[in-house]
Amino acid sequence: MFCLFSDSRRLASRAIFMKKVIATTEAPAAVGPYSQAIALDNLLFAAGQIPLDPSTGEIVGVDVTAQTERVCQNIAAVLKANGMTFANVVKTTVFLTDLANFAAMNAVYSKYFSEPYPARSTIQVAGLPRGSQVEIEIVAAA
Repeated sequence: MFCLFSDSRRLASRAIFMKKVIATTEAPAAVGPYSQAIALDNLLFAAGQIPLDPSTGEIVGVDVTAQTERVCQNIAAVLKANGMTFANVVKTTVFLTDLANFAAMNAVYSKYFSEPYPARSTIQVAGLPRGSQVEIEIVAAA
């Protein structure tokens, strides 16, 4: 009897929390075995965005300001594909190849995010895909 109940609960929880792949041509296509984003109930978990132009697949911008602008445009497209905006974002993680670029990244970031600001971590990394200077990933809630 316990096993049947346990299996029933597992089936019920799967029905409640179904994963949905979120994809849009307005943001760069995934270049590996991952999704642009996954929606789970009222949450959206988006893969990190680097400054790729979705139409060419090439890095945009030579400085962190231009690159952060493209990254935020890509994030906006992923959010829009799930009926969300930056107001839905509850957590971001920013990866920079040089923390000396923090102020320049933050100036662009602050144009897209408003109060109440999402929680944020900013991390300096040794390198990012395609030589990007910045990558941002987000979690959003409806």
